[in-house]
Amino acid sequence: MTHTRTTARSTTLLAALSTILLLAGTAVAGPPPADAGWMQGFPPPEERTIRFTDEDYFAGDKLRWTVCHFRELMPTAGVRSGPGAARALPYALDPAIDEVSFQSTDGDAPMTWDEAFAVNRTDGLLVLHRGRVVYERYAGCLDETTLHGVMSVTKSITGLIGEILVAEGKLDERALVGELVPELADSAFGDATLRQVLDMTTALDYSEDYADPEADVWTYARAGSPLPPPPDYTGPRSYFAFLETVEKAGEHGEAFGYRTINSDALGWIIARATGQSVADWLAEHVWTRLGAEREAFYTVDSIGTPFAGGGFNATLRDLGRLGQLILDEGRLNGEQLLPAAAIARLREGGDKAAFARAGYAALDGWSYRGMWWVSHDDHGAFAARGVHGQTIWIDPTAEMVIVRLASHPIAANAATDPTSLPAYRAVADYLMAQDQAR
Repeated sequence: MTHTRTTARSTTLLAALSTILLLAGTAVAGPPPADAGWMQGFPPPEERTIRFTDEDYFAGDKLRWTVCHFRELMPTAGVRSGPGAARALPYALDPAIDEVSFQSTDGDAPMTWDEAFAVNRTDGLLVLHRGRVVYERYAGCLDETTLHGVMSVTKSITGLIGEILVAEGKLDERALVGELVPELADSAFGDATLRQVLDMTTALDYSEDYADPEADVWTYARAGSPLPPPPDYTGPRSYFAFLETVEKAGEHGEAFGYRTINSDALGWIIARATGQSVADWLAEHVWTRLGAEREAFYTVDSIGTPFAGGGFNATLRDLGRLGQLILDEGRLNGEQLLPAAAIARLREGGDKAAFARAGYAALDGWSYRGMWWVSHDDHGAFAARGVHGQTIWIDPTAEMVIVRLASHPIAANAATDPTSLPAYRAVADYLMAQDQAR
């Protein structure tokens, strides 16, 4: 009996940890993944099978299969697309982009855009310039119709929804979270403002130290598990229930602190204000109007709550359509789908001093606003970023959107930033130079 109970506890914790940590923040780094024929056959051989409860289902050479197959592994909530045909994207492919070179920031030799594709274990790369597709490439598990996990790019989608509701007057950014969601009044979120949640300047006694078995993130993982708990488990059993238990440490507004639970708190605020989950709101107001090619989806907890901090999955092209909509200040085919004021608010950026206190040395001068990363460079570039290389990069000056989906074996963006951030700028400069030459 003891062995059975221990096994059940371990399995539940493992799956829960995978759901939260691997989609939202961190995974154990393994060797560079190979295209190793996982899950091939009916059924696949046991030694080539991947299960949600596998300890390494999102690491090593399994990672590149899993990023395209979350829907087969865990429960999800759909984000429906519109009833009509997908909106066609105009194409003007430029093969010379592959030869665009740049200097990586880690001091290595110059690299080309083509070389960076493999170095960063890219699964898909799309570049839109002035609304036209000038570059499109697929690898790994990805093709034109595949739904790929975007990890913490999800946070930026949640933040965008929050900023839209603020711009529309449906939420007050100065309101206290405890007023918006009374269940959170006695938690650390209770006396934080909505703006502090949006910009992740909340002061939370919440540890994401994955090496510490007593860290709060493990409790959060158990709470968000879609699997039945072990018989002796008495803790929270949903994202919402966990958020009520978070305690405060310090003063809100003083420093940026990147914590996934801010995004899930915002997801609850959105649901309470609109009467819709983030999945249903996104479907009604964006995905059904975007001209998307496919339904998107979120992973969910045991009560069907979408994982607002890391569970979104979509196709490369549909993410490009979303990025283009944001670049175009919410306008599509002459219609204002999203309030321009919400996107302008994102582009302004947040408190640079508060961001600097978080210690992101490679992002000196950046800030964080509405769950988007704002560069404050001379192009005004801003981005949605997720672990293992997921990116929506928007450069207003170059009129360019880049979407990258990837399965880099190291989760942290610091592993790919040296060969990604300068590459994005190099392509922007190339495209602008081409415009001037015409």
